[in-house]
Amino acid sequence: MGLGADYCYGKCMTAVDIIRPNSKAAAQVRSITILGATGSIGASTLDLIKRAPERYRVESISARRNAAGLGKIAREIGARHAVVADPAAYRDLKDALSGSRTEAAAGEDALVEAAQRPADWVMAAISGAAGLKPTLAAIERGATVALANKECLVCAGNLFMRRAASTGATVLPVDSEHNAVFQALGAGNRADVRRAILTASGGPFRTWSIEAIKAATPEQALRHPNWSMGPKVTVDSATLMNKGLEIIEAHHLFSLKSSEIDVLVHPQSVVHGLVEFRDGSVVAQLGSPDMRIPIAHCLAWPTRIDGPAARLDLAALQKLTFEEPDLERFPALALARRALEAGGAAPTVLNAADEVAVGEFIAGRIAFPAIAALVEATLDAAAGRGLLAEPTGIDAALAVDHIARSLARDLLPEIAVKAS
Repeated sequence: MGLGADYCYGKCMTAVDIIRPNSKAAAQVRSITILGATGSIGASTLDLIKRAPERYRVESISARRNAAGLGKIAREIGARHAVVADPAAYRDLKDALSGSRTEAAAGEDALVEAAQRPADWVMAAISGAAGLKPTLAAIERGATVALANKECLVCAGNLFMRRAASTGATVLPVDSEHNAVFQALGAGNRADVRRAILTASGGPFRTWSIEAIKAATPEQALRHPNWSMGPKVTVDSATLMNKGLEIIEAHHLFSLKSSEIDVLVHPQSVVHGLVEFRDGSVVAQLGSPDMRIPIAHCLAWPTRIDGPAARLDLAALQKLTFEEPDLERFPALALARRALEAGGAAPTVLNAADEVAVGEFIAGRIAFPAIAALVEATLDAAAGRGLLAEPTGIDAALAVDHIARSLARDLLPEIAVKAS
């Protein structure tokens, strides 16, 4: 099942089971599928697999349209199956795989088939709404799914976690913050948890004034102080929307209320998440800001493997600092919490509007403050039109996503003027 109300991981393992898994399970070769193999999460996963080839066999890999890159990966790791989501890239993939034993495929149906192939463990790292159907397909067959796609939980979290529970699938959180909470939860019982705390670096504008933030450029927003990420996630870090989306994800992953999830700004990005228990104990997970740490945890779970990330030197760091997020300078965080508490399709609308707004900002067509302004206006418009009912399935969630994007684009001219 997924991480549910009692956080029964997989076959309802206890904390002791997680710490001391049986040796037979640790010795088995694990078959792997990587959905989104050419992205940053996929690359980090492949790096770990290549370091322990005796432990892993790759069943299937996918990419959006990078046929040459996917073909190169398939040859290097001996993948049995490779898929490009864009059918127009199929011929290029066939050429890239010529002479190999890797089967080539293309299109949305082929992505779903890749998720359905007999792999023990699936990395769900396809970005955006395109990752919903293949990730659900992996959950439907009861696989262990390492979840790196925010949209699955933000847009259809209730559906995904219900299906994981009913099929016996295991959902492992890849995001560093959720993975940290996942690890910290092993220190006690779910009934004894008082709250979870997600940390945020604060992004590049953490110390900037409101006036300076209003004039921020895309180039400045894309200079993250600690992490190397894609442009969408990096801008979301600058607005703190990424932390808002993570609050929504944590709600679904760990069955926590909004009031049980807090955020602290932690500029060193060393403490990734904390759990406070009823007796006052606070358990934290620390590590260098390297995504290979949470990926390695999920890849080997419930055991551990050697990882290549830099070892943490607390003496060299000397100090770790924390502060409350400033909701006046970073209103996106409050908008995300508002969407979570509204429920239904509000998080789906939030996410869709944010994608439109961030794209417009990166393209230089709107100012930085217009990102949150457009998201808020889209939420209000969707509520006014009665569009916030809970999606009943993936197609319904995708329909809300499509409508929300259209609403956001219709609102763009007005918001661009107001925020300029």
